[in-house]
This record gives sequence, structure tokens and C-alpha cells, in this order.
Amino acid sequence: MTIAVTTPTGHVGSRVVRLLLQAGVRPRVLVRDPARLDDETRARVDVRQGDLTDAEFVRRAVAGARTVFWVDPTPHTTADPVDTSLRTAAPLIEAARTGEVRRVVLLSSIGAEKRRGAGHIDALAGIEERLDTTGADVLHLRCAYFFTNLLFDLDGIAEGVLTTAFDPDRPMPWADPRDIGDVVAARLLNDAWRGRVVQAVHGPEDLTFRQVARILTTALGRPVRVDHVSDDTARDTLRAAGLPPSAIEGMVGMTAGTRDLKPEQPRDLLTTTPTSLGGWAHAHLRPLLEK
Repeated sequence: MTIAVTTPTGHVGSRVVRLLLQAGVRPRVLVRDPARLDDETRARVDVRQGDLTDAEFVRRAVAGARTVFWVDPTPHTTADPVDTSLRTAAPLIEAARTGEVRRVVLLSSIGAEKRRGAGHIDALAGIEERLDTTGADVLHLRCAYFFTNLLFDLDGIAEGVLTTAFDPDRPMPWADPRDIGDVVAARLLNDAWRGRVVQAVHGPEDLTFRQVARILTTALGRPVRVDHVSDDTARDTLRAAGLPPSAIEGMVGMTAGTRDLKPEQPRDLLTTTPTSLGGWAHAHLRPLLEK
């Protein structure tokens, strides 16, 4: 069994690699900088060093791998993020089409089911559609809003403000990336599924941003309130940071396009994961703020 893992040092990928190793599998990891792997992990994996935006590297690195876990590496701040994501995934899709890769587990997102109109998430929708035509077995994991997205607003939270353009009173799924990694690893190790499969990862419960602020207040031991901003205010902030217009619309579109979305997959036994936001914030966010 050859399993290739992209972004093996990320929040999800690092968990996947750890679990595969504990299951007795030596994964093939596609990584730009092997030094970012800890020494023990680096000694136990098959390292393929290169850039996922290099099509020839991706073709060589996935060749002969029965299963590939694909995480789109495109930063939201990239110019033309949707086009960049689709071009980056093209070598994987071709490998699946030619039979070099027989199974793909894609880290997708809630909102991909819309297919159009959700900013950078549209790229994941496009990758889903292209993989579906290859004849390979494909699993699209449509994941909730990551707990770790809060790390991007660390300075604001330190000042007691959680800023969002989402409707602060509308519940939405939130998930711990480690729990997502657990689901990914289980699927990678299971040879029984076939065809096209879609599975959501919704986390333990749907939360509004106001509920999130109250949870953070308790977990962090400091008051946190919500600051709701408009899409235009979000655009102005991103523009002031020097982002190109296509990146701005890709980021704002993810919020605007999913604001009223009801996920295609319901919350049930298969889509619910255990880690609470309060427990995660106390273990991971609080130590960062206390520094």
C-alpha cells in the first residue's frame, strides 16, 4: 500500500502522517522543505522534496502511489487563486485519469456543493468535478470552518475582539483539524470504499460567532466580543494590506457565498467529530496569548 500525503507539515497533514506511521504504513510525503518535518518523522517516511506548484514534480511524486491525499496548497492571498488551485491540481487529475493513481482523498470544504459563487472555495468545487471524471475512486471530505482559522486573528483576540463578516447570529459548523486528520487517516487505510464518495466533517456542534466569543471568554480567561463588519469593510482591510483584487474577491467570496449555506451532508454519526472549541482554545490558543 503506497499512500502519498501532500502538505504533511500542516494542521491536517501532520496528523495524517502520524496516524499512518502508527498504523504501520510508511507514507510518501510531498514536501517543499523536509527540515520542517521532525527528525523522527523524517526518518520514517519516504520524502519527495519539491513544490506542489511544479507540475513535473507532482507527476513524478505521485506516480505509482495507489492513494493520494490532496490538500490544495494555494494561499488565499495568491493572485487568481481559483485558477492557480486548478492548475496546481491538474497533474494529480491527469495521473488519476491515466490510472497512475487509483484513489484520491481530497480535502474539500463546505460550500463546494454550490459549485459557483463561493470565492476560493470554487476551486475545490472545480477539483471535485475534474476528479469525478477520471474513473478513479475519489472521496471529497467537505470540512467545516477550522478552529485554527482563529489563529489568523490572534492580535484581535488578544485585544478582546473577534472580527467577522459572517452573520454573527447564524450557526455554522466548526471543526478541529486534528479530528479531520483522524477521518482522513481512517479513509486512507480503508480499502473498502469505491466510486465517488462525499463525506462532511462538521465538528462537534454548530456555533454562531457570538457563541464562539462566549466560549473563548471562558477558555481564555479574558473577555472577547464580536465585531461584525460588512463585506465592503473586509475588502477595504484586505486592499489596505496590499492584496490583489482577485485574491480579495476570493477571500470575501468564501464568506459571502456561504453565509446562508445549508451543508449538503447532514450532521449525523459520520459527520460529527469530538473535540470541543473550548477545549481546543484552552489547550492551543490560551498558551499563545499568555506569551
